[in-house]
Parts: sequence; structure tokens; C-alpha cells
Amino acid sequence: MTTRKGTSGQTGQTGQTGQTGQTGQTGRRGRSKSADDGVQAELPDLVADRRLLEQELTAMSRLLSQQDFASIEEANAFLQQVLERGGGKLPRTEPSTALEEAQEVIYQALQAPAARRTALARQALTISADCADAYVLLAEAATDPQEARHLYEQGVAAGERALGEEPFREESGHFWGLVETRPYMRAREGLAHVLWHLEERAGAIEHAQALLHLNPGDNQGIRYVLASWLLAVRAEEALEQLLGQYPDEWSAHWGYTQALLAFRRHGAGRRADAALKRALQINPYVPLYLLGITAFPRELPAAYGMGDEREAMLYVAEAAEPWVETPGAAEWITTVMLRQAAPALAAQSLASAPTPRSARRLAKPTPSESSASLTKRATSSKPRRPQHS
Repeated sequence: MTTRKGTSGQTGQTGQTGQTGQTGQTGRRGRSKSADDGVQAELPDLVADRRLLEQELTAMSRLLSQQDFASIEEANAFLQQVLERGGGKLPRTEPSTALEEAQEVIYQALQAPAARRTALARQALTISADCADAYVLLAEAATDPQEARHLYEQGVAAGERALGEEPFREESGHFWGLVETRPYMRAREGLAHVLWHLEERAGAIEHAQALLHLNPGDNQGIRYVLASWLLAVRAEEALEQLLGQYPDEWSAHWGYTQALLAFRRHGAGRRADAALKRALQINPYVPLYLLGITAFPRELPAAYGMGDEREAMLYVAEAAEPWVETPGAAEWITTVMLRQAAPALAAQSLASAPTPRSARRLAKPTPSESSASLTKRATSSKPRRPQHS
């Protein structure tokens, strides 16, 4: 299954790298990790086309708000008729507020080249200072982490003003389901990442946890990087709670996080080894990047499939720190890998070993040999069982 990290549903498999990347790489879109990229290699990068999908959702919301339906079925029937008349497209609806007008400019910006994008983001702010996505676009273009932080903070404040207090009270638990909340969610996620980059780790974790409280379904994929952050600061109790929220998760992030947590608590042995073996089943490529056996590409992938090599790249780019900071972890994962590989290597060695001369003679009897003499020679060629004292 191909997915993009981050906009996923409960199990993280919907389709977005999601947001976000994080520490040393982006999350939604792979980006060069070279040092001369500055903070751009450290801050999250949002996938433009994913946000553009919200333009259609917004148009649908406006269209439905102009009608009065007695039931969901009636609303669905109305939409079907509209789509049929429009050849599969919704009719354009004009923005009715300054914020909606500013958001339309943002949709233009998302399709524009980088230089034009920032100009359009600033234009959107002249229309409405409450346009959180405008601050997000400017923060993404920033090369200084403190500037990015300030812009994300302004984006969060703008989102709070635009939404008001009611959605935070009434919609907590499924916040992302409201399209109008998403600019705020993006700004707050961006702020979390830049705070982590600036070593303000408690603040970063607090924002990530708040996002999951608002939207446990985690369309942004924030739980993945939060798990790595909690491991990095050794907040194991909070990590246990997070892991418990998604018991059916099947991903490299979850599998290897659980394995490292077991190693920290119990050391190398049955429990930790079992957790690592399960992680290896989920994604066998992670150790290759974690141990430096395989080099990273110049740019991280934009999408990945569950269990594939691209997922491994993204996981290690986000989660290497706690592995590096855990004494003995590299040696342990190497030992378990070798132990896992030993039977296969032994079988391969036997299969490729040259046939002994006696065996070749036994396998190819001469035409003059009778079946009886062949049986006698085969019996005499069997090795004797060693004697035990």
C-alpha cells in the first residue's frame, strides 16, 4: 500500500508523508539533507496538492450551506445531481468573507513557483490577518529558525482568532473533520517541529500532544514523530500511553519504537529480541539505514509503502536520535539480525558448496555397475556416528 506519511487515519495509512518530517528531513515531502540547506532541511514541508484538495471540500461546504436538507440522504442526492450537471465538478462559489477570500489566494499560491508563492501569501494577509495558512507558507520559506518560529506562532494565533472558542470545546476529538480547522492544525504542527529544532523539546512535545487530543485519528501523522521525541527525552510513561492509543498500528515507527523501548527496559534478551523480530517483520530495511550499511539518497521520498525501503528511510531520518543515544542498541540490533540471518546463510552455503568427489561418483554410477553394487558402495560411504565416552 502506498501512502504519504502523515495524513493517515487511525493507522496512518491513508496517504500522506505526511505531514511532516521532522528533524533533519521533512515529513510530507522528501528534501535534500545537505547541511548548506540550513533550516530548510529541518522544518516540515507540506505537500501542496494535498492542501489543494481542501479547495474542493470548501466549495462543497459552501454549496451545502446554501441549502436546507431534511436528511443526509437528501444532501447526498443533491450533490450527485450537481456533479452530474457539472461533469463531475462542483460549481464555483464566491467567498463570502475576507478570510475565505484570503484562503482562495492561498490556493493560488500553492500552485505557484516558490518566489510567487511567498508574494501571494503576503497578499492573503493584506486581505485577512486571520489567514493561518499564509503564515504557514511564509514559515516554510523561512531560512532562519527563529523567523520560522515567529511565523508559525502568528499562524497559530490567527487560527485561534478565526475559529473562536467553540470548535475547541465542541469538536475536540474529530477536529480535522472540519476543513476550516486545518490551517490552524498545520501552523501548530509546524511550530512543534521548529521548537524541537531549537531544542525547546518540552514545548514541541506539548504541541504534538495537544494536536492528538484535538484529533486522535491523527490525519497529520504526528504520533510517529511524537513517539520518537518521547523516546529521545526518555519520557517512557507518556510513550507507553501513546503506544496504547493505537494498539493495532502496523508501521516501522511503531514496531521499532516498541523494540527500542523493550531494550531500554529489559536489555538484550527474550522480550526485547521478540519485539525486534516483530519490527523486522514489519520492515526489514530499517537496520540497513540505522547501522549505516545503506546510504541515504540525496532527497527523501515523498511517499512510501508500508514495509518498503522508503518507509525505512523516513523512519530513520526521524527517529535515529534515540537509537544513537541508547548504549548498546546498535550492537544488539546487529546481533539479532545476524542470528536471524544465520539459518538462511547456512542453507545458502550448503546449496552453493561444491559436491564432494565421492558424492559425485555416487550420484553418477558407471554403466557397468549393478544396482546391488551401487547400494553396497552407498552404504559403505555413510559416515560413522561419533562415539561418546
